[in-house]
Amino acid sequence: MRVKGTIREIEARLSAETEITDEWIQELLQDSRAGVKKLARSYLKKRERIRREEERVQRMWDFERTYREQGYRWVAGLDEAGRGPLAGPVVAAAVIFPEDFDASGLNDSKQLTPEERLTLRRRIEEGALGTGVGIVDTRFIDQHNILQATYEAMRRAVAQLDPSPDLLLLDAVKLPGVDLPQHAIVKGDTLSHSIAAASILAKTIRDEWMIQAAERYPGYGFEHHMGYGTQEHLEALEKQGPCPLHRRSFSPVGDRIPGKEGVTGS
Repeated sequence: MRVKGTIREIEARLSAETEITDEWIQELLQDSRAGVKKLARSYLKKRERIRREEERVQRMWDFERTYREQGYRWVAGLDEAGRGPLAGPVVAAAVIFPEDFDASGLNDSKQLTPEERLTLRRRIEEGALGTGVGIVDTRFIDQHNILQATYEAMRRAVAQLDPSPDLLLLDAVKLPGVDLPQHAIVKGDTLSHSIAAASILAKTIRDEWMIQAAERYPGYGFEHHMGYGTQEHLEALEKQGPCPLHRRSFSPVGDRIPGKEGVTGS
């Protein structure tokens, strides 16, 4: 059988998504033309991807929705970037969303491309009720250790929030020194839109910081690896030695300073 219309016309109708019924799709799948069948299968795959994404988006509101129903008005997601690098600060971000925020596309920042992160960052900053950012430098990291520096960055991010949160959602950790109800969610940046948004803000802000730092301290490749211990970075460390941004308490850096022994930064 042949459905009415050329392959090009059928493709245009599918692209426009007008007058698309399940019955018509089934007719396309039975069309004698291989090109028409291929178009129908592609359309069904696309529709299934959209359905799964819509379900994922709805699931990622579950924690925020549950706590709002319990009477918490300002639920903030909190996350960090930069615990593992050999150089540069650790950055934390906190985000409070309105209930009607368009959260499509939000996910763990590590699962997004740089372009996707920047696009989402603009939407987050424009649509959030409140955002906060905390940046803790290398000196603090070396004096207090990376875990305490991460907690400090998170506390600074929470302190910047306006409105002030009445509950925190965090990615697998509890934040000491903050007198607020908290919920630690394992893999929270894939299960909560507020945490995912915080991870995107923290990542993009830290990346920008490191790209600017590369102009002040050339030769290390900060603009490429953002301070992580890549082969390029380790070779530059071997050749040039540490700069003021390097974490001397981390073994790959400390081991390259005569008379000092570093500790791991994991």
